[in-house]
Parts: sequence; structure tokens; C-alpha cells
Amino acid sequence: MKGLGAEVAKNLILAGVKGLTMLDHQQVSQEDTRAQFLIPGGSLGRNRAEASLERAQNLNPMVDVKADAESVESKPEEFFTQFDAVCLTCCSRDVMVKIDQICHKNSVKFFTGDVFGYHGYMFADLGEHEFVEEKIKIAKVSPGVEDGPDAKKAKLDSSETTMVKKRVQFCQLKEALAVDWSGEKAKAALKRTAPDYFLLQVLLKFRTDNARDPSPQNYAQDSKLLLQIRRDVLEALGVGADLLPDEFVSYCFSEMAPVCAVVGGVLGQEVVK
Repeated sequence: MKGLGAEVAKNLILAGVKGLTMLDHQQVSQEDTRAQFLIPGGSLGRNRAEASLERAQNLNPMVDVKADAESVESKPEEFFTQFDAVCLTCCSRDVMVKIDQICHKNSVKFFTGDVFGYHGYMFADLGEHEFVEEKIKIAKVSPGVEDGPDAKKAKLDSSETTMVKKRVQFCQLKEALAVDWSGEKAKAALKRTAPDYFLLQVLLKFRTDNARDPSPQNYAQDSKLLLQIRRDVLEALGVGADLLPDEFVSYCFSEMAPVCAVVGGVLGQEVVK
């Protein structure tokens, strides 16, 4: 329940979901006051979820908002299966992969996201997702009508549409993060892959190794660590270190409220959909 978690919670509560549970075992820190607007002043040292409860509930009294002060890692599988959707922020890679596997197995929609300075991401695993798409009907030209060399080609009639049912199988987070970039097919896809994918791998590795995110208070030390982790991670993935120029370290410190608002808006929208 840091800045991004507060944005997602706010968007879901205002959308009018039936109920929402905020889960966080951490205490309010000085950094939380920069982007976490659900926490009132004078809350340093309180549990983040419990400190956010009053303002969150006041956003929409029709939504049943609850606060849980336990750790997400201590929760059994049955805890997650009671929800229609689970959304994680500020969790380690191992925790995200574990909970995604639980949700995927039990047909619970899974979302996760994070904000690192100017950078942010979201991931969705909706399992096997069915949806309906509106498509324009293709009308074939009559064989008896002469209309030049294109007479036999199909033509689109924008006045007629049809509804087409489609099914998509979403990949799990573990698969998305474990792509082998050494193969020929992967190398071709590399040109279409944003550098942010590899930046995410570096930042998640930093979080795993240090049990925290890059901190402005340790800027010099953390910058060196990020550059070292970048070299190791990109080498292990089989791609060149030039994918992430050295300047990336200047833009991934702390949660920025505007970035939380943008990523939280997209993430909240996808959960509602």
C-alpha cells in the first residue's frame, strides 16, 4: 500500500466494486508521505493498510473496504481464492511468481505493477480469457459483375458488422520473465521489445538482493549496484549491456506521484475490465 497501491485502491473503490481488501504488513515511513495520499498526517509508525482504511472507506461508503496487517507471504492459498482478482505492488519476484501460480491454478485474475522513479509497469494474467470482438463483414463481389481485375477480390462493407467470439490464453509471470533471448526467434522479437522489459529485470533483481528498492538516500551506492546488476542480468539473458545505457540509473529512484497516478489509472482500469 505505497503510492501505486493507493492509486489502484482509489480507482477500484470509486468504480464501485463490491469489496476490497488492502493487505500490507509494513509500517508508514517518511517516504510514504510523498505519494501515498490515503495516509493522514501523523501516521508514522502505524501499519500502512490500517492507516489508509479511513480515507479509503470515505471515498465510497457503498464499498466494503477492509485492512489486513499481515504479510502477503504468510497467507495460505485459500486466502487468494476468495477474491475475483488479486493485484500486487512492491512485492519480490519470488512472491509475485508464487501468487500468480496460485491465482492461475484457481482461475483468479492476477495483476501486478510497480513504479520506480520515472518508470512503471503492469502485468496481467487472466488465465483463459474469452471476449467478443466486433468485426466488419466481408462481402464478396458477385462473379457476374465485371469490375476490372479486382472484381474477384473480397471487399469490406462497413455498414455490416458481426460479433466474433475469441479466446486468449495468458502466459504466467514466470514464463514472461524467463524468456530465452539466445534463440533466433527471440532475437527477431528483441527488436520489438521495449528496453523497459530488461530494466524491470534489473530492478526486480535489485529488490531481491537488497530486500528494498533503490533509495535516494543511498544514491551513489545504489547507482553502482544497479550498473553491476545490469551487467550480470543482461549477460545472463544473453543480450548486450548497451540495451540499457548508464543513464538509466538517474531515473529509477523513489515513487513519483504523477507516475503512480498514470500507472495506477491503467492498472485500475484493467482490473475493472
